[in-house]
Amino acid sequence: MSTIEKKSLKVGKYVNNDHVDTVIRNYKQERWAQNSERIGKEDSLSAWYSVEELEELMEKVKLNGGNGIRMYFAAYPKNYTEVPEYAGRQTLVLVATKTKKIGDRLAHKEIYTSQEGGAPQILAYNMAGLCPPFCEPAGGIGGHRSIGVAIVDNGEKGMSVI
Repeated sequence: MSTIEKKSLKVGKYVNNDHVDTVIRNYKQERWAQNSERIGKEDSLSAWYSVEELEELMEKVKLNGGNGIRMYFAAYPKNYTEVPEYAGRQTLVLVATKTKKIGDRLAHKEIYTSQEGGAPQILAYNMAGLCPPFCEPAGGIGGHRSIGVAIVDNGEKGMSVI
Protein backbone atom coordinates (compact mmCIF):
# COMPACT_ATOMS: atom_id res chain seq x y z
CA MET A 1 0.00 0.00 0.00
CA SER A 2 1.39 3.39 -0.94
CA THR A 3 0.73 6.62 0.88
CA ILE A 4 0.43 9.92 -0.94
CA GLU A 5 1.78 12.80 1.08
CA LYS A 6 -0.23 16.00 0.76
CA LYS A 7 1.90 19.14 1.00
CA SER A 8 0.46 21.83 3.23
CA LEU A 9 -0.45 25.13 1.60
CA LYS A 10 -0.34 27.06 4.88
CA VAL A 11 1.38 30.42 4.62
CA GLY A 12 0.20 32.28 7.73
CA LYS A 13 0.91 31.78 11.38
CA TYR A 14 -0.54 32.69 14.75
CA VAL A 15 0.91 35.89 16.19
CA ASN A 16 0.99 37.47 19.64
CA ASN A 17 -0.49 40.68 21.08
CA ASP A 18 2.67 42.71 20.43
CA HIS A 19 2.67 41.79 16.75
CA VAL A 20 -1.01 42.68 16.34
CA ASP A 21 -0.56 45.99 18.16
CA THR A 22 2.55 46.89 16.14
CA VAL A 23 1.18 46.19 12.67
CA ILE A 24 -2.17 47.89 13.34
CA ARG A 25 -0.48 50.93 14.90
CA ASN A 26 1.87 51.11 11.91
CA TYR A 27 -1.07 50.91 9.50
CA LYS A 28 -2.88 53.71 11.33
CA GLN A 29 0.17 55.98 11.22
CA GLU A 30 1.39 55.14 7.71
CA ARG A 31 -1.86 54.75 5.75
CA TRP A 32 -5.10 55.20 7.66
CA ALA A 33 -4.58 58.83 8.69
CA GLN A 34 -3.77 59.87 5.10
CA ASN A 35 -6.66 57.82 3.67
CA SER A 36 -9.07 59.42 6.12
CA GLU A 37 -7.89 62.93 5.28
CA ARG A 38 -8.13 62.23 1.55
CA ILE A 39 -11.73 60.90 1.71
CA GLY A 40 -12.84 63.54 4.24
CA LYS A 41 -13.98 61.12 6.98
CA GLU A 42 -12.56 58.29 9.06
CA ASP A 43 -11.74 55.41 6.74
CA SER A 44 -12.61 51.91 7.88
CA LEU A 45 -10.05 50.17 10.07
CA SER A 46 -11.58 46.73 10.13
CA ALA A 47 -13.99 44.45 8.30
CA TRP A 48 -16.01 41.91 10.30
CA TYR A 49 -17.59 38.66 9.12
CA SER A 50 -19.35 36.07 11.27
CA VAL A 51 -17.96 32.56 11.66
CA GLU A 52 -21.17 31.33 10.00
CA GLU A 53 -20.48 33.43 6.89
CA LEU A 54 -16.85 32.34 6.70
CA GLU A 55 -17.75 28.66 7.12
CA GLU A 56 -20.38 28.96 4.38
CA LEU A 57 -17.87 30.62 2.05
CA MET A 58 -15.24 27.97 2.78
CA GLU A 59 -17.76 25.22 2.02
CA LYS A 60 -18.60 26.84 -1.34
CA VAL A 61 -14.89 27.17 -2.11
CA LYS A 62 -14.35 23.47 -1.41
CA LEU A 63 -17.45 22.43 -3.39
CA ASN A 64 -16.05 24.31 -6.39
CA GLY A 65 -12.61 22.66 -6.14
CA GLY A 66 -10.90 25.50 -4.32
CA ASN A 67 -8.40 25.39 -1.51
CA GLY A 68 -7.82 29.03 -0.59
CA ILE A 69 -9.22 32.51 -0.26
CA ARG A 70 -7.39 35.62 -1.42
CA MET A 71 -8.30 38.79 0.48
CA TYR A 72 -8.12 41.94 -1.59
CA PHE A 73 -7.92 45.40 -0.07
CA ALA A 74 -10.55 47.42 -1.90
CA ALA A 75 -12.58 50.63 -1.67
CA TYR A 76 -16.21 51.40 -2.36
CA PRO A 77 -16.94 54.06 -4.99
CA LYS A 78 -17.43 57.60 -3.65
CA ASN A 79 -21.05 57.51 -4.89
CA TYR A 80 -21.89 54.06 -3.42
CA THR A 81 -25.60 54.04 -2.54
CA GLU A 82 -26.33 50.46 -1.38
CA VAL A 83 -24.89 51.33 2.05
CA PRO A 84 -24.22 55.09 1.82
CA GLU A 85 -22.02 55.04 4.95
CA TYR A 86 -19.56 52.79 3.06
CA ALA A 87 -19.08 55.28 0.20
CA GLY A 88 -15.36 55.89 -0.34
CA ARG A 89 -14.27 53.63 2.52
CA GLN A 90 -11.94 50.67 2.24
CA THR A 91 -13.12 47.09 2.55
CA LEU A 92 -12.00 43.51 2.02
CA VAL A 93 -13.15 41.34 -0.87
CA LEU A 94 -12.67 37.61 -0.34
CA VAL A 95 -12.05 35.69 -3.58
CA ALA A 96 -12.03 31.89 -3.83
CA THR A 97 -8.88 30.36 -5.32
CA LYS A 98 -7.50 27.03 -6.40
CA THR A 99 -3.81 26.27 -6.35
CA LYS A 100 -2.31 25.15 -9.64
CA LYS A 101 1.25 24.23 -10.43
CA ILE A 102 2.65 26.32 -13.25
CA GLY A 103 6.12 25.19 -14.17
CA ASP A 104 8.07 24.97 -10.94
CA ARG A 105 5.88 27.33 -8.90
CA LEU A 106 2.40 27.41 -7.40
CA ALA A 107 -0.22 29.90 -8.54
CA HIS A 108 -3.49 30.66 -6.80
CA LYS A 109 -6.08 31.12 -9.56
CA GLU A 110 -9.51 32.67 -9.00
CA ILE A 111 -12.51 30.35 -9.20
CA TYR A 112 -15.37 31.17 -11.53
CA THR A 113 -18.73 29.42 -11.29
CA SER A 114 -21.25 28.88 -14.05
CA GLN A 115 -24.45 30.85 -13.84
CA GLU A 116 -27.55 29.52 -15.55
CA GLY A 117 -27.99 31.47 -18.79
CA GLY A 118 -25.15 33.87 -18.00
CA ALA A 119 -21.44 34.36 -18.06
CA PRO A 120 -19.31 32.67 -15.38
CA GLN A 121 -19.03 34.72 -12.20
CA ILE A 122 -16.12 34.97 -9.80
CA LEU A 123 -16.76 33.25 -6.46
CA ALA A 124 -16.28 36.19 -4.12
CA TYR A 125 -17.67 37.64 -0.90
CA ASN A 126 -17.92 41.26 0.31
CA MET A 127 -20.14 43.55 2.40
CA ALA A 128 -18.40 43.06 5.74
CA GLY A 129 -19.39 45.00 8.81
CA LEU A 130 -17.05 47.98 8.52
CA CYS A 131 -15.65 49.93 11.45
CA PRO A 132 -15.93 52.88 10.98
CA PRO A 133 -18.71 53.65 10.31
CA PHE A 134 -20.36 50.89 12.36
CA CYS A 135 -18.26 50.37 15.49
CA GLU A 136 -18.83 49.31 19.03
CA PRO A 137 -17.98 52.00 21.60
CA ALA A 138 -14.26 52.80 21.67
CA GLY A 139 -12.41 50.28 23.80
CA GLY A 140 -15.34 47.86 23.78
CA ILE A 141 -15.32 44.37 22.34
CA GLY A 142 -14.38 44.83 18.71
CA GLY A 143 -14.00 48.58 19.13
CA HIS A 144 -11.49 49.77 16.58
CA ARG A 145 -9.70 52.02 19.05
CA SER A 146 -8.82 49.23 21.49
CA ILE A 147 -5.98 47.75 19.43
CA GLY A 148 -2.94 49.49 17.99
CA VAL A 149 -3.52 52.86 19.67
CA ALA A 150 -1.43 55.41 17.81
CA ILE A 151 -0.61 59.10 18.03
CA VAL A 152 -0.70 60.67 14.60
CA ASP A 153 0.95 63.99 13.75
CA ASN A 154 -1.53 65.87 11.58
CA GLY A 155 0.89 68.70 10.87
CA GLU A 156 -0.75 72.12 11.24
CA LYS A 157 -3.97 70.43 12.39
CA GLY A 158 -2.31 69.10 15.55
CA MET A 159 -2.13 65.55 16.78
CA SER A 160 -4.75 62.85 17.20
CA VAL A 161 -4.96 59.59 19.09
CA ILE A 162 -6.45 56.75 17.07
